[in-house]
Amino acid sequence: QVQLVESGGGSVQAGGFLRLSCTASGYMSSNKRMAWFRQAPGKEREGIASINIGVGPTYLADSVKGRFTISQDSTKKLVTLEMNNLKSEDTAMYYCAAEFQSGSWDLPRSYHYWGQGTQVTVSS
Repeated sequence: QVQLVESGGGSVQAGGFLRLSCTASGYMSSNKRMAWFRQAPGKEREGIASINIGVGPTYLADSVKGRFTISQDSTKKLVTLEMNNLKSEDTAMYYCAAEFQSGSWDLPRSYHYWGQGTQVTVSS
């Protein structure tokens, strides 16, 4: 069982910065890929960034490339999402996901565990 706790959400003006953190606890299988998703009201949950705890490739959605950075600290099972130049369209609930199963990194069904989410609101 893996527990995920997100933190760092809040309200900022367009152009601002936020840093989201996700800490995992409990046993993780050998596949330690984690990801950040977001879901705006009335929209589907979308994958925006993914990284391996340890070594492995990182992925970013086109909508956030050049603005968001994902990083990890394997000793702390911590994944961080730094969000620069935030836009109003970034407003959403952001979720951390863990234990990639199969499929594409940016699909919700590819992950087994989810956090409760943290709200990000960007005002223009």
